[in-house]
Amino acid sequence: MLDAFVRPDRGALFVVSGPSGVGKSTLLKRAFEVIPGLTFSISATTRAPRRGEVDGKDYHFLTDEQFAQRLAQGAFLEHATVYGRSYGTLRDPVERALSEGHSILLDIDVQGARSVRDTLPEAVLIMIAPPTVDALEARLRARGTDDDQVIQGRMRQVADQLGAVGEYDYVVVNDDLHVAHASLQAVLLGELCRVSRHAGRVATIQRNLSVHS
Repeated sequence: MLDAFVRPDRGALFVVSGPSGVGKSTLLKRAFEVIPGLTFSISATTRAPRRGEVDGKDYHFLTDEQFAQRLAQGAFLEHATVYGRSYGTLRDPVERALSEGHSILLDIDVQGARSVRDTLPEAVLIMIAPPTVDALEARLRARGTDDDQVIQGRMRQVADQLGAVGEYDYVVVNDDLHVAHASLQAVLLGELCRVSRHAGRVATIQRNLSVHS
């Protein structure tokens, strides 16, 4: 249905955040299936490639020294250290993709979102939120994949994530999954249809009007 969607002259940079268990993965998987020209950013990392992973496709694999050098050069939109390994979003590939009309989505936490917006204020920030904090805890327990200590740790992080919702452009509440799908996709498509992203199409419309006036 969206095959005829007109790609913008400059793509959009979407940043999606939300606490663990809120359902981001399910919502994003569907969004990638239906929104034309939307892709994940390829992150850089200092961890070793796993079997089958390809440099430049799955990750940009860097040594600790390479990562530190690029960090000192200001090459990252955002970065973080997880279990002793560094991860980050390189600015140049994102800028290049946006300039070609591709739209990039980053699934990162609040701190990363702040860093991205500091560097690229045009970024569109979207928070995925649960209907209530109690409902989120119930979802985490229902999954049966984490023990009580892990769940309590995840719940302690909820305040940091949801407490920043006022800094975001949009909030999508994942209560009813069908409604949440529709809401997220509406946000993505609405941003991609902004007149400011379609200078070429606007000029074409105006030329056509002048010919028939």
